[in-house]
Amino acid sequence: MFSRKELPVLISRINEPRRFIQVIMGPRQIGKTTLVGQLVNQATMLTHYVSADGVGAANDAWVDQQWETARFQIRNAGATEGLLVIDEIQKIDNWAEIVKAQWDKDSFANISLKVILLGSSRLLLQKGLTESLAGRFEVTQLTHWTLPEMEAAFGFTPDQYVWFGGYPGAASLIGDETRWRDYILNSLIETTVSKDILMLTRVDKPALLRRLFELGCGYSGQILSYTKLLGQLQDAGNTVTLTHYAQLLDSAGLLTSLDKFAVDKARQRGSIPKWQVQNSALFSAFSPISFEQTRTNPVEWGRWVETAVGVHLCRSARLGDVELFYWRDGNDEVDFVIQRGRQVIGLEVKSGRTQSAPGMGAFQRKASPDKVMLVGNSGIPWVDFLRAEVRNLF
Repeated sequence: MFSRKELPVLISRINEPRRFIQVIMGPRQIGKTTLVGQLVNQATMLTHYVSADGVGAANDAWVDQQWETARFQIRNAGATEGLLVIDEIQKIDNWAEIVKAQWDKDSFANISLKVILLGSSRLLLQKGLTESLAGRFEVTQLTHWTLPEMEAAFGFTPDQYVWFGGYPGAASLIGDETRWRDYILNSLIETTVSKDILMLTRVDKPALLRRLFELGCGYSGQILSYTKLLGQLQDAGNTVTLTHYAQLLDSAGLLTSLDKFAVDKARQRGSIPKWQVQNSALFSAFSPISFEQTRTNPVEWGRWVETAVGVHLCRSARLGDVELFYWRDGNDEVDFVIQRGRQVIGLEVKSGRTQSAPGMGAFQRKASPDKVMLVGNSGIPWVDFLRAEVRNLF
């Protein structure tokens, strides 16, 4: 059975003598629950696993009950330690305050209960962690699956990965593109929007949020201002509302709006965004043409390869390895700018027939990057790039 690279790290952690709160966060349908299931199967201590998926948000006593169940199991078995795993923890109101109170209670009573919390809403999890659990937790950030992971687990080819993306639950459906598209649109996107955004966050105009997401996916890899987006949306709104909705979509692991790179950080804020899906499947699911039709069109295929490279870079940014931007000055443009500390790399993606990057010279003159790189036929092969860790570019 395939397991993600985080599994050995987590196994090592639960075998440590000290107590911990381990928070595992990441987008929906990327295998968080499967990973923890593998962890529980290999754990040598008493384990109590529960999910808050079907629990009412206002039922804050539920977490207390699960904690007491885990304590009972430890006492009843005469064990010295135990493991409590709560999935979808963000669905309980005030979950962080409840966890803090129970954790501190165990500290006072010298009960060695280790805790793993899982959640798919990064915004709500991070808010609870910073406000209530500061200094009491460690985070494992899971991301969408990489090309090497999809190759190892499902035998994907690089071209299949570029089109069908890194959702393990959809891998078995790629032979029937209609079924695959239906799964992505209804079982994955709709579930994420409904359960991870609309049910957990105040959204006054859900139709506007959904339409923003669809347009953002369609414009993935392109620079488009909120003002221009408003002209295409069939709903009254303003740029402040759209900016907030874009943050929610980013938190849910769906869509990112990249800022324009500027040496002066203050000038990055409020810049016109470049839209980037966080999984290639989100780009393909809204496409009116098929995988084979796209693959045989060099111009169209180049858009998908650039999107896949952007997905790979977004993954590294989500892990905190790098910061990710784009650059444009007048008619000069660079696809991606990667920053790590004070080091800056300009990166162009050219997978079609055109291999030149005319904007890069202007970027070198005006931004003085440490490196400039080309991903494409005359540069780093895009397949090799997707198999490499972005941090190794520095």
